[in-house]
Amino acid sequence: MRHTLIALVEDKPGVLNRVASLFRRRAFNIESLTVGHTERVGVSRMTIVVESSRAGAEKVAQNLCKLVNVIRVEDVTEKPTVVRDLALIKVHTDGGKNRSEVLQIVDTFRARVVDVALDTLMIEVTGTEDKIDGLVDVLRPFGIREMVRTGRVAMVRGTNGSSD
Repeated sequence: MRHTLIALVEDKPGVLNRVASLFRRRAFNIESLTVGHTERVGVSRMTIVVESSRAGAEKVAQNLCKLVNVIRVEDVTEKPTVVRDLALIKVHTDGGKNRSEVLQIVDTFRARVVDVALDTLMIEVTGTEDKIDGLVDVLRPFGIREMVRTGRVAMVRGTNGSSD
């Protein structure tokens, strides 16, 4: 089962390396790792997705809590969460011939065009992994020139979420 862990950490050099090393030592593959600043100065939030049993995820969370610079760790897998990914996708448009078809697809997926060139469109899409996978599948026949995805970010719904 895929588990989503959220770790609040001090925003200091070396923290990401220590976290990644812990996963390596425990032979866990990190499927997705997203790190960013929080509303608190000096605190970053890591969203980590791993394939693991419940017991394995609990063990990793406990070990993360023992690391210096880790403030708190929470497994939000079974909590009501809002989960999103971001992707930028550069699609070939045959010199503009199939551009309107691509634009229609972009609109259907509630994505948006963020850059236009003579023979490409760059599309920005946010949503669940399934939504982004679906858009990629539909755009693939046009020719995806380049793509980047952020990985999962998650936040617990309502007022019972993570906050210190």
